[in-house]
Amino acid sequence: MNEHIHDHGEEIRRVEGHLPSEDELGALGDLFKVFGERSRIRILYVLSESELCVFAISQLLGMEQSAVSHQLKILKNARLVDSRRDGKTNVYFLADGHVRAIVDQGYEHLKEIN
Repeated sequence: MNEHIHDHGEEIRRVEGHLPSEDELGALGDLFKVFGERSRIRILYVLSESELCVFAISQLLGMEQSAVSHQLKILKNARLVDSRRDGKTNVYFLADGHVRAIVDQGYEHLKEIN
């Protein structure tokens, strides 16, 4: 029998007051799933370096333009990437600084543990 009884009631109440809703946590999980595909991470990484068109991304990553376009659509739907028209060309870029921070911090974390 455990002689040490821990009363975490106050801490549990404090944490419960900060928990996002189930829908919000589900949306966060869905967002992280988008990061789970290697070609999307590669695209995010190159876009963290420069704004690029589909052709340039496909050249850099050695991917078919149709595959790049497909992944960019997923990234746009997740609001991780945005685009603007430059003449007849769409130029893609990271949607905001949060996306850059996620990519940068993930990469820094990997460098620390290796």
